Amino acid sequence: MTETPLLERWQQVRRRSLTIAGLLSAEDCCVQSMPDASPIKWHLAHTTWFFETFILEPLEAGFQAYHPDFRVLFNSYYNGVGEKHPRAQRGLLTRPGLDQVLAYRRNVDARLGRLWQQASPAHLTGLIELGIQHEQQHQELMLTDIQHLFSCNPMLPALLPAGSPLPTVLTVLPAYAPAGAAGWRSYDAGLHEIGHDGAGFCFDNETPRHRQFVAAFELGARLVSNGDYLAFIEDGAYQNPALWLAEGWDAIQAQRHPLYWRQASGQWREFTLHGLQTLDLQRPVCHLSYYEAAAYALWAGARLPTEAEWEIAARREPALPQLFDACWQWTSSSYAPYPAYQAAAGALGEYNGKFMVNQYVLRGASCYTPAGHARLSYRNFFPAGARWQMTGLRLARSAH
Repeated sequence: MTETPLLERWQQVRRRSLTIAGLLSAEDCCVQSMPDASPIKWHLAHTTWFFETFILEPLEAGFQAYHPDFRVLFNSYYNGVGEKHPRAQRGLLTRPGLDQVLAYRRNVDARLGRLWQQASPAHLTGLIELGIQHEQQHQELMLTDIQHLFSCNPMLPALLPAGSPLPTVLTVLPAYAPAGAAGWRSYDAGLHEIGHDGAGFCFDNETPRHRQFVAAFELGARLVSNGDYLAFIEDGAYQNPALWLAEGWDAIQAQRHPLYWRQASGQWREFTLHGLQTLDLQRPVCHLSYYEAAAYALWAGARLPTEAEWEIAARREPALPQLFDACWQWTSSSYAPYPAYQAAAGALGEYNGKFMVNQYVLRGASCYTPAGHARLSYRNFFPAGARWQMTGLRLARSAH
């Protein structure tokens, strides 16, 4: 299979963001449901800001910003670039309107297309590839942010009615496979190579590849299912402090079930992008915090895998069920630099390294992850209390 040319891939990714936004109203695109989420309009503008700031500004002859205020409004966390609008106040930005943000995208896309024709590809390929990967990350965030926003609406609206055909560009909306048979896969102790192998794109936090000794372990053959997790709830686990980290025990007092579960008349339902659905006991449980994942693992007589264990298993058995098509999987590994890690130079060096504190690593991918974005060495990361992402778990245990 021939690889899609870089510029065509960039165009496809840019169109996919617009396809997601096209499923929404202008009002949907402006609202921020919580500080951790962002309005869809902001995602559309920020991903455009990324190309304007990191490609056009240094490389376009006679560069002029599309709008001088956008440099601050749509900067996320790049302190080296300058001031930022407060993250928790992105939903207050009724101006610029959605129409102007879409015009901003068209302007930057046209200018980048012209630059591609004029500049040496060597100056652009790495930056455009990074911009593609960055926008794909935001496409997953767009879907999870929409789901959280809609869950706050008493009408519980569906992004798409259940069973409706999906736009072809949205090939990864929730359709992940049922859990299948439980069981364990065994892996021997040994010295293993961990990290990106040098083939294709990676983020800097996946490097450098290094050797790590890992003791013998077993990994769950599938993800923990809704049915599995329901048994955990029905056993009174949310009322048993012995299962919980102290912060986790405090966190669950407000809601003693996964984020989007609802119970009425003794029946459990789950809110999805297809609206409120009867809880499917065979589907992997998702939208769990690290606290919930760790408590379930303890209750089940197991533990969470380390990220090295997860990567070893995935490399040895790439067909292991539900590695990439269901949920991101919590690991017990704190998000920290690999030995001899070096962040990229300049403002782009802020992309990953400065977040290596108070976060845990998740491995794999989810059904919201754009096609082609996942890989074995990918290191996703979130704080222990985060639940609005597609986060689930796979059990591990040490070999006896």
